[in-house]
Amino acid sequence: MYRLIALVLLAGCMAQSPAPGFRKPGTQIYSNAVLENEKLVGNWVQVAEFAPQAAPACPLGGARISRAATGLSLAAQLCLGGKVTQFSGPLAVAGPGRFTPPTGEAWWVLWADVGYRTLVIGTPSGRFGFILNRGGDLPADRMQAAREVLDWNGYNLAALR
Repeated sequence: MYRLIALVLLAGCMAQSPAPGFRKPGTQIYSNAVLENEKLVGNWVQVAEFAPQAAPACPLGGARISRAATGLSLAAQLCLGGKVTQFSGPLAVAGPGRFTPPTGEAWWVLWADVGYRTLVIGTPSGRFGFILNRGGDLPADRMQAAREVLDWNGYNLAALR
């Protein structure tokens, strides 16, 4: 009997812990099915990111999406999970509202406001998420809408900074 209990405890210790993330596991996530990719072209400023509570401060970055011979191209420096991350190269379309950046996992556009001034980007794994905005400050109503979309897609809003 004691051997069985020891084996069960050992198996529990050896089980892989879930990947770190900011989304509730098993929650559905939806990309923007009617996104017009051409309207993403331009300069974007990062206004929020998800990060662990103990993560050091990270300067919010930005992204430039441009037209390329094969579709879209990305040049970005973003704060993701409390770490500065750079991207440079093609931004391949992987489905409606879904993109494969030059490195890393897929970006899903969870929401774009009607004027394509604000984008909410997430990942199915929930390892990161962020909000981009064009122009000046992000108005409170669009920030509230972005937060609601993130919440609906299972993100832990307490980790949004």
